[in-house]
Amino acid sequence: MAKQARAIQTRRMILEAAGAVFDEFGYESATIAEILARAGVTKGALYFHFASKEELARGVLGEALTTEGVLPQESRLQEWVDIGMVLAHRLPAEPLLSASIRLSADRKARDLFGTSWEGWIDFIAAQLAAAKDQGELLPHVDVRQGAKLFVGAWTGIEIVSTALEDGETLESKIAGLYDYFLPAIAVPGALRGLDTAPDRGARVWESYQAQRAGEAAEGEAGGER
Repeated sequence: MAKQARAIQTRRMILEAAGAVFDEFGYESATIAEILARAGVTKGALYFHFASKEELARGVLGEALTTEGVLPQESRLQEWVDIGMVLAHRLPAEPLLSASIRLSADRKARDLFGTSWEGWIDFIAAQLAAAKDQGELLPHVDVRQGAKLFVGAWTGIEIVSTALEDGETLESKIAGLYDYFLPAIAVPGALRGLDTAPDRGARVWESYQAQRAGEAAEGEAGGER
């Protein structure tokens, strides 16, 4: 079991190092040597988990579709808002997440191994469909089309945000995206109850971390009995 845990930890270290290198240099200019240096592992350890740079990039993209930090909400629209806001909160500090956007936007790279966009579109379409089933969306809303538009807008905002030093955080910009997008799809009653404040992602993430810490403490206490 300890050996398996070490293998999982090593794989994660390699992925995080690869994410940082891809995010900084792009796919074409990234090197295995730089990834090894960042990860602090041997070449053998890296190739045990990933056979090539292309496979590493696929691994990074595989980490892109994440809802970690999002707690279940009675409103499926609020849960969807929380997913986007938590991601906006985490992404600037987590190169493994931001690298997936850079890889997806790189035409040469995506010709080799695709993008994370299709997975996000499928996931958001499912979230919106659930919200529609709960009566939170206007009847005319096409959830698949809405998901495509939202993923394109979210991605574009993140890419433009990295190029503009305007002093506005990604969280604030994504909050603005929701404020523009939601009135076009949500019924007024559902819209009034939504929290789209720029600090929503930070608050949800903090609550999630506190919950995890509490569960860990309970587990340790249980093990001592």
